[in-house]
Amino acid sequence: MKQLGLPISLDSKMLLSNFLVKKNQTLLDFIETLFSQEQSSVVFVSGDKSSGKTHLLQGCIFKALEQDLKAVYVDIGQTLPEDFLNTLADYDWVCIDNIDQLNVAQQQELFDLYNQIKQTKTKLIISAPVPPGELELLKDLKTRLSLAVVYRLEQLDDQEKIVLIQRKMQDKSLDIDDKVYAYLFKVFSRDLNVVLSAIDQLDQESLRQKSPISIPFVKKILKI
Repeated sequence: MKQLGLPISLDSKMLLSNFLVKKNQTLLDFIETLFSQEQSSVVFVSGDKSSGKTHLLQGCIFKALEQDLKAVYVDIGQTLPEDFLNTLADYDWVCIDNIDQLNVAQQQELFDLYNQIKQTKTKLIISAPVPPGELELLKDLKTRLSLAVVYRLEQLDDQEKIVLIQRKMQDKSLDIDDKVYAYLFKVFSRDLNVVLSAIDQLDQESLRQKSPISIPFVKKILKI
């Protein structure tokens, strides 16, 4: 799904309903209350790579769109039009990912947006790897963001990562023994994105060689 002329595709599988909440239930509960809240709100979500920041932000957008609200997801890692962020004050939900990558001009735009939504109903959800105080930002913007409701996403453990991967593989109609996932996390990488990339490689080789994805097959293809 593409949105509002931006070159950013939303992942239809990133919903609040399937967000792994075992350690982050308080945050999800708070997000849910925002949908019935009349005043504006700013939420800052930090977390390590693969902790679910993008999933959470896109999940907010999908729920807002389901309720016929005006919503936009913005990834600062993508190329954006100049003078764009401070044009979003009339949206009901604005989710801005990876603000650690803001350039100086964009930092000023975000500062302006923050000030503009004070008298609106806009919900501004922002993400970065670290809390506001640890970011290299303009002083005034950092001060504003420190006033936001700040949450840190807890990193998933290996079993939770396996559950997440299983869901993604079900979407692809790909059936892999759980022992393969456990083996990958134990001897290959504990980084979710690295493991997902490896599984994509294994899937392609499995189709090419007409061989099931087993631990011996993993060892052969990934040379581990």
